[in-house]
Amino acid sequence: MEFALFKTFWGHEGSAEDGARLARAAGFQGIEAPLPDDTVARERLAAALATHGLAWIAEICTAGSYVPERGASPAQHLEDLERGIVAARGLSPRFFNVIGGCDAWPLDVQLDFFARAQALADRLGVTCSFETHRGRSLFNPWVTREVLRALPQLLITCDFSHWVVVCERLMDSEWEVVTEVAERAHHVHGRVGYAQGPQVPHPAAPEYAAELASHERCWEAIWNAQRRRGYGVSTMTPEFGPDGYLHQLPFTAAPVADLWQVNRWIGARQRERFAHWCTTGRG
Repeated sequence: MEFALFKTFWGHEGSAEDGARLARAAGFQGIEAPLPDDTVARERLAAALATHGLAWIAEICTAGSYVPERGASPAQHLEDLERGIVAARGLSPRFFNVIGGCDAWPLDVQLDFFARAQALADRLGVTCSFETHRGRSLFNPWVTREVLRALPQLLITCDFSHWVVVCERLMDSEWEVVTEVAERAHHVHGRVGYAQGPQVPHPAAPEYAAELASHERCWEAIWNAQRRRGYGVSTMTPEFGPDGYLHQLPFTAAPVADLWQVNRWIGARQRERFAHWCTTGRG
């Protein structure tokens, strides 16, 4: 197996060319970002990817941004999903990372939504990986497990930091669920959360060693599952980000860490751990 890192454009304030250059310089293999809204920006993204030989994971949020519009129906979510896929597939994304659905829907609605979403992806000939995200359908381990048990074709992007906040504990206590959903993990968002928040100030800080180790155990469970399933490449997007995730000093709002430095650190560490795991079976 190989290991491929993708740079998130969440929190990236420069151009697509700047981001692609940074990704390539850090040894990343691609970019994860939404399709830009205007034609010129789309052309610039395509040019940056081609110039630097990078792959692209297309991000789609249905019915809103990261937090869904509460009154949106499942049909509206599906319309957004189809519109996003059709608009982006001309740039040949590796796959679509979908932040979809709503946490408030009852289970029968969730199951119907994902069945229709998977059928849509199949009809359009694309791969969709549905993210475990707060506020969205896969917001906790147990709903996610029920959805996956009912829909054997569905693939997910595992961002365990969201579950840590929702459950107010690390996922070691839910190891049976972690290992079960790992069998359907297609992609990983490499962020480290803690019981009271989705993002530790810095994953290298010794006071968050337990949180880092817990997330790494979960990621290694995914590597094991992907190898059993015949994956040739395991993908990860280090996804420490802004928007209330990044800790700031009081009164000055100065950030406590540099996001790109943090994401480079987590990426380099997981690349090294993956190489060791490939050799020894343990990260």
